[in-house]
Amino acid sequence: MKKKKKEEIKTVIISYDEKPGIQAIGNVYPDLMPVEGHYSTISRDYEYVRHGTLSLLAGIDLISGKIHYKVFERHRSSEFIEYLKELESIYPDEEIVIIQDNYKIHTSSETLEYLKTIPEKFKFVFTPKHASWLNIIESFFSKMVRSVLRGIRVDSINKLEERISLYINQINEKPVIFTWKHKMEERDEMPGGITI
Repeated sequence: MKKKKKEEIKTVIISYDEKPGIQAIGNVYPDLMPVEGHYSTISRDYEYVRHGTLSLLAGIDLISGKIHYKVFERHRSSEFIEYLKELESIYPDEEIVIIQDNYKIHTSSETLEYLKTIPEKFKFVFTPKHASWLNIIESFFSKMVRSVLRGIRVDSINKLEERISLYINQINEKPVIFTWKHKMEERDEMPGGITI
């Protein structure tokens, strides 16, 4: 009698984190455009209007480079569970490994109750405490802050959500797979003439 081959389990690896408190800031007075011969840059008044904040829950599929995200006005266990449900619908037949930090909502009783309803669907891998910067998604958040969020002015919280979505959707058109590289060409030679 032949033994049946164990069905191969497909695995997806997601580098995940939250970016809470993204401020929707609007101008009180319009920006002043540059004037040739007088002002070479845009001038902005220091006063601003705060329309509220958003939380971005995002993860990078480390195999495809695609970013999966959801934007909420808050980020609690219920929003995290909604994000997990979204991943579950995107990857219905795969095991999902999520690399994340030790934030409370990831292990709250509400989250654990949800995970019991779908046993063996998710596997959580936690970064060491005080070292969440090791997670690749942090590099994406850093780039997003530098290229989109720094100095952004919007009329409403909805406009901020639109701008975040536009940015991530454009990146997803041509996703980039992150690869570690640090002086790999020098790895065979050690200082002092020692070869490994």
